[in-house]
Amino acid sequence: MVEYSEMTPPTSHPSSSGRPGALIIPEQELAFSFARSGGPGGQNVNKVETKVTVLFDFSKSSILTWEQKGRLGNHPLILQHLNAEGAIAVTSQAHRSQILNREDAVRKLHELLHQALRPRRKRIPTRKTRSSERKRLDQKKGRSRSKAARRRVDPYQGGEQ
Repeated sequence: MVEYSEMTPPTSHPSSSGRPGALIIPEQELAFSFARSGGPGGQNVNKVETKVTVLFDFSKSSILTWEQKGRLGNHPLILQHLNAEGAIAVTSQAHRSQILNREDAVRKLHELLHQALRPRRKRIPTRKTRSSERKRLDQKKGRSRSKAARRRVDPYQGGEQ
């Protein structure tokens, strides 16, 4: 099993780490693919497949509730990482080692899930202050006067329109 309790989203399932709300993704729900990566590595870059892509099909996951699956399916961060099959794809090629990249990709996946499943804070609307409303109306009157001054004066009216 893969577990990152300090950065995992809340879930109704208890964790073996003793921390409430830790999400444990079973290893069998993750699919890994490997490829040659660019970047540091010297001659290894051309020979060893160190780039890791981890796939997590959250819609078929047994550890997520339907509410959590719905939240993930509509979250903009998750939508950026969805592949054609609807699974979350996270890639890592920061390290020269496949093992370190694999751990890094799983860590990134957990951070992504944690951010997407965090409950949104409700916005508390603030009231306009009297002075801000007065200032807005004074500016509005000033703009009105300056535009009125640009109008053509009708000689037969004898003053402003």
